[in-house]
Amino acid sequence: MTRTGLVLGTLVVILALSAIAGVRYGLLLAVGLGFGLILEGFRFGFAGPWRAMILRREPAGLIAQLLSIALVALVAIPLITNNGTELIGAHAPVGYAMIGGAFVFGACMQIVLGCGSGTLVNAGSGNPVSALALPFFAIGSFAGAYHLLWWTNLGTAPVVVLSGTSGLVLTLAGLAAVAGLALYLAAPGARSLPRRLWIAAGLLAALALANLVVAGQPWGVVYGLGLWAAKGATALGMDISGSAFWTLPTNQARIAESLLTDVTSLTNIGIIGGAFIIAAWRSGLSARLPQLPLRAWIGTIIAGFLLGYSSRLAFGCNVGAFFSGISTGSLHGWVWFVAAFAGAFQGIRIRKALGLDG
Repeated sequence: MTRTGLVLGTLVVILALSAIAGVRYGLLLAVGLGFGLILEGFRFGFAGPWRAMILRREPAGLIAQLLSIALVALVAIPLITNNGTELIGAHAPVGYAMIGGAFVFGACMQIVLGCGSGTLVNAGSGNPVSALALPFFAIGSFAGAYHLLWWTNLGTAPVVVLSGTSGLVLTLAGLAAVAGLALYLAAPGARSLPRRLWIAAGLLAALALANLVVAGQPWGVVYGLGLWAAKGATALGMDISGSAFWTLPTNQARIAESLLTDVTSLTNIGIIGGAFIIAAWRSGLSARLPQLPLRAWIGTIIAGFLLGYSSRLAFGCNVGAFFSGISTGSLHGWVWFVAAFAGAFQGIRIRKALGLDG
């Protein structure tokens, strides 16, 4: 496929969706494509930078994440505070299942070396490990949502939101403190931020804000993947009436409707498409199947499922909980970050034991 064909084909798809479903949905697909283009094109991720910070004390990728979150927060927190009836934040309660889910997610994202968005990007760019993990991620998200009420009944605190000017100041101060700690712990000569990460952080923030305004909600990943599995399960005749989550009228409606009108699904599809475009542009779609031991492939399947299941219990992944949670003032985003980062240490050890590091 030529580069001109890639560009023209992408534009045709966006325009066709706008004509069929509406301009709003065409814009959301374009936003999703932008996420994929930036994440793959600028090598901006979440799992890899956390690994680099833990193993080599290289904080550049983590600081770029914090910078992008801060840029979103500068606009999103005041915007949501003043438009609470039209825009919602990624707000969720802190609870036992939420903390445990974040810890497990942090471990599993190191096993497959991809979070929610990272798994989509890597699958779109032809990574066979992520391509295997993705469907099990979706199944896990569906299953986690199916059992969500049981887990939240174990105990949750009230939702805490940092809103208004004071909330914004606290959020920015927290992000600055984490960035400062990362710089303090950095290895000698590893304190600079490459130009590509400055650019990527800004572009990602702009797209996240566009997603908030167009969709009316922050950027998310996990719900869309669970919805794909839910639609597949019901199409195969599965009875989901036993799930308090999937029998909610809003979720029943989304299962019945087209994926082309589900905002999270559209951005997920766009991420895969954007990563595919970059990989094809670079002629990088010829990735060979890695020579891994059987335990590595089995571990990938289990980790993929647990990524979906645990992120549903944790009310989001690196995108929905960490990035969007903190940038819209949710306390659970901060708790998620601490628990998931702790889990990442364990995931790095497990990844090596499975033979995924070669």
